Amino acid sequence: MNAPSSWPRRGLYLLTPDDPDTDRFLARVLPVLAEGPVWLQYRNKAAGPGERRRQIEALLPACRALGLPLLVNDDWRLAAETGADGAHLGQDDGSLAEARRALGPAALLGASCYDQLDLARRAAAAGASYVAFGAFFPSGTKPLARRADLRLLADSVSLALPRVAIGGITPDNAPTLVAAGADLLAVIGGVFDAPDPAAAARAYRRAFDPLPNE
Repeated sequence: MNAPSSWPRRGLYLLTPDDPDTDRFLARVLPVLAEGPVWLQYRNKAAGPGERRRQIEALLPACRALGLPLLVNDDWRLAAETGADGAHLGQDDGSLAEARRALGPAALLGASCYDQLDLARRAAAAGASYVAFGAFFPSGTKPLARRADLRLLADSVSLALPRVAIGGITPDNAPTLVAAGADLLAVIGGVFDAPDPAAAARAYRRAFDPLPNE
């Protein structure tokens, strides 16, 4: 694992919502950070380049205070420029190996592997810190996303990297993914579209609680 050993490898991986208004964006996100996510990914498709930079820079002090690593979606260069802790790259977001060289060995670097184990193997070889599979369930954020099979979570254990599940995850189906081998659950709408986002974050966190006989 390329991330510092002090960073958790299991729990809620919170992704930020689309919101171009920085004040409103921060008012939505900051209160949830204290509710137990172990990683935060900055993902805001509605914001322009200047707003994205400002929002990342506004999130960083809160993340530092909580010991919460902040990753940037799609853009490892922006992660490097803002001092974020890493980046998450999709299939069309550039070279993982180049991102690893630029960000250094301590950065968290993730890769979207969709429904393909071979992509995960290649990502691991290129220096990924974790691999992400999904969508496992119908997703409101990406309704046309490829559907992934739960068996991917078990089949990828030999990579010895954290496995992230994404796509349509709810507090009700989250335990199924954790039981299948997901180390982290990546969630946007399930938290930020909930009537009480803080309570929703706590509900996802409970999916990782040990069973009474464990």
